[in-house]
Parts: sequence; C-alpha cells; structure tokens
Amino acid sequence: MQVIDLLAEEAQIARRAQAGDQRAFADLVGRYTGAVYNQAYRMLNNAQEAEDAVQEVFLRAYRRLDSYDPGRRFVTWLLTIGSNYCIDRLRRRRMTWLTLDDVAFWLTSGEAGPERRALEGERRSHVQRVLQQLPESYRSVTVLRYWQDLSYLEIAEALSLTEATVKTRLHRARKMLRDALGADGEELWDTEIPN
Repeated sequence: MQVIDLLAEEAQIARRAQAGDQRAFADLVGRYTGAVYNQAYRMLNNAQEAEDAVQEVFLRAYRRLDSYDPGRRFVTWLLTIGSNYCIDRLRRRRMTWLTLDDVAFWLTSGEAGPERRALEGERRSHVQRVLQQLPESYRSVTVLRYWQDLSYLEIAEALSLTEATVKTRLHRARKMLRDALGADGEELWDTEIPN
C-alpha cells in the first residue's frame, strides 16, 4: 500500500474514531499496538512497564483524537505520544540508566552453531550496555531510527525537533557508539542510509 493511500485510510479511520466509532479506534489499536509496545520496551527495558505504557499511550491518544493531524501518519503521532510518555517515565526514575540485558539486538546469522550464538549474545549485550550509556536525547533518536525504522522527518515530528537536529544527534550517537564499541562499531554504525 502506498503512503498516500495509507494516510488516507488512516485519516478515514481516525475521523470515524473521532466521531465516536469505537470499532474504528479498536482497528487503530490493533494495527499499532506492536509498534507502540516495541518502542516502549526498547526505551523502558521492562515488559510490564511497556505493557502499561501501551495502555497509557492509547488512552492518551483516545482522549486527544481531536488533535490528530490527518496529514501525518497515525503511527508517527502515536509514537510521539509514546516517546514523550517513556521519556517522562525515565525522568521519574531520576536518571537511573537502563540496562538492556533482556532486549535482543537482532543480527542476521548465517550459522546456528552454539559458539556463534554465544559470541553474538556477548556482542548484543555489549551493544546494549553501550546504548544505555548514551544521553537520553541521543538514545531516543537512535531507538526511533534503528528499532522503529522511522525516517528523519518522522523522528523530527515525533520528538518536536528539526530534521537537522535529528541528523546531528544521530551522527553524534553513531560516533559515540562506534567509539565505545571499537572495531565492531565501525561495522555496525557507519552504514547509515540517507532518507
């Protein structure tokens, strides 16, 4: 489905939801629960908190349906709400750094042997620890870019930033990650594809 068709379909469903059609809102919830949960889990590193975040994000979205702009993707609007909610939760933790030991950093594997899996597990753990050392502003753009696969524009809209700021933060985050990861960092973070 093309982006224009998707925007039109989302706008139509959102209009029905704004008019009080609960089935239309349930359709939106069904479509985007996975994306909101994934974002919340990546940012909060806790399955229970991520589940709570999903409920809160959709509750906030329902209450603010009148503020949804049909010219934007609905999922981008939801992820904006989700990002703000997660950042608030993180701030409430009083800047306690998260560990992402339970979060997988998926890498494709040509082999399924136990030695390879062990090495990849160590590498994922290392990347996750390094990711958690990033300042919150860099971590949020990195999660939205590499785990949510959002474009620069979508990230800018989600975080109320300019595209230039998003690009700068991603560039700096990749440099920090590359420096912290050593030789592995060049392979993982130097391959940004421009939008």
